[in-house]
Amino acid sequence: MTQMIVLPHLELCPDGAVIEAEAGKSICENLLAHDIELDHACEMSCACTTCHVIVREGFNSLEEAEEVEEDLLDKAWGLEPNSRLGCQAIVRSTPLVVEIPKYSINMAKEGHRK
Repeated sequence: MTQMIVLPHLELCPDGAVIEAEAGKSICENLLAHDIELDHACEMSCACTTCHVIVREGFNSLEEAEEVEEDLLDKAWGLEPNSRLGCQAIVRSTPLVVEIPKYSINMAKEGHRK
């Protein structure tokens, strides 16, 4: 197990959390397994940006993002150099500090359709 610190998020994790994350699973899967309801409108298929997270510590331990993820991240609210899609960032043995951005672009949640 790998320690993951989740910084406070007003709605999803008001007090922050320290969880034991399972290596080999994504950040999103680990958060959901610990009842931190990170949006994932595309069901973790790398087709949206609703699971956007900012990896404050441990970013370099993650495998590099693939081109599809990079293209999607360009559309994410609050993009930073250490942003990742939670569904694509696989936890390894290095501890992580993760921040869930205040906002997410979630068309399904907002009731919009193309």
